[in-house]
Amino acid sequence: MQKAKELFLTNIRQYAMMVALVFIVLLFQYLTDGVLLRPLNLTNIIQQNSYILVLAIGMLLCILTGNIDLSVGSVAAFVGAVGATMMAVWKWPVIPSIFLCLLLGILIGCWHGFWISYFRIPAFIVTLAGMLCFRGLTLVMLKGQTIAPMPELFRQLSSDFIPDFLGAGGLNITALALVGAVLLAFAFFDLRDRTHKLAYGFDVLPLPLWMLKIILLGAVVMAFAHQLALHKGIPMVLLLLGFLVLVYSFITQKTVFGRHVYAFGGNEKAAKLSGIDTDRVFFLVYANMGLLAAVAGLVFAGRLNAASPKAGMNFELDAIAACFIGGASASGGIGTVAGAIIGGLIMGVLNNGMSIIGVSIDWQQVIKGLVLLGAVAFDVYTKNKAAK
Repeated sequence: MQKAKELFLTNIRQYAMMVALVFIVLLFQYLTDGVLLRPLNLTNIIQQNSYILVLAIGMLLCILTGNIDLSVGSVAAFVGAVGATMMAVWKWPVIPSIFLCLLLGILIGCWHGFWISYFRIPAFIVTLAGMLCFRGLTLVMLKGQTIAPMPELFRQLSSDFIPDFLGAGGLNITALALVGAVLLAFAFFDLRDRTHKLAYGFDVLPLPLWMLKIILLGAVVMAFAHQLALHKGIPMVLLLLGFLVLVYSFITQKTVFGRHVYAFGGNEKAAKLSGIDTDRVFFLVYANMGLLAAVAGLVFAGRLNAASPKAGMNFELDAIAACFIGGASASGGIGTVAGAIIGGLIMGVLNNGMSIIGVSIDWQQVIKGLVLLGAVAFDVYTKNKAAK
């Protein structure tokens, strides 16, 4: 029991944000008379916040180094404008156009990373310049007008659903089977990880508590999957998000590069003295941010079925807020991909719930600002308490 208590105190940020998400969902489920968790509305929450969640994954790596990227909204808008021009105006094939847009995002990220890592210009300044430049280039590319509609194949990749191969109408059996398989795989790998930690003498949750965690998580996720199955099943964009979460969770937790990012954020000088090429880490983090900004821009353009000059406005602020609400530390070195996703979902549920009950946009901004301030204050409080 003492070990369980110590593990709880060590991971208090993660547990706190999970409790906060559950509390906010239950609160708005009550205030909206059950509308929040209806199948159609759940699907809308996923699709409306998908591009912010994609950006939050990339922004987390920037924050882990103790920095942020202010350009991601403008980069997303610019890549969406280029993609729309390729596919809707020049009539280029969809798949090659998507790959070229992703390559463009990587090149933009490399441009930022070059100035930040090798010239040591502060990331705030470089990405602020990028925000202004790529917002202007978006207007140049679109000539101040909206390009629409997008090709049907492109729209389907962003807004369609995984077909129900197993069902015959009604409840989407494929969605339930797919989520169930993912849960079983998660339980298997989590158990294997727990076994390896025990073998090396690390502290882990007692087996009964671990089983309780898996059962509760499985029940919540399957209930969520059931609601989606009552509508049209799993959106394509949720499949993309799941893939990105798995890939970046593996990168940050199981690879040398991921450990280097955390070491960089914890203490850059110490990381450099230990042999880590901090310039390379910086460069790759921002190159990756450019890639994910491109992904978010394409997802947003596909959902909107258009490229708009006003696309991407405040995306960077929502992505940064999602990371901090999800437990990332403003000083760097602390944060998880799962935490960033949970933080983004908290923001998404707040937006959706407040819109349903009729809270005006101005007060929504006030409430979200206070939530962000509270999350960072909690981070500072727990850090100071741990230092005593």
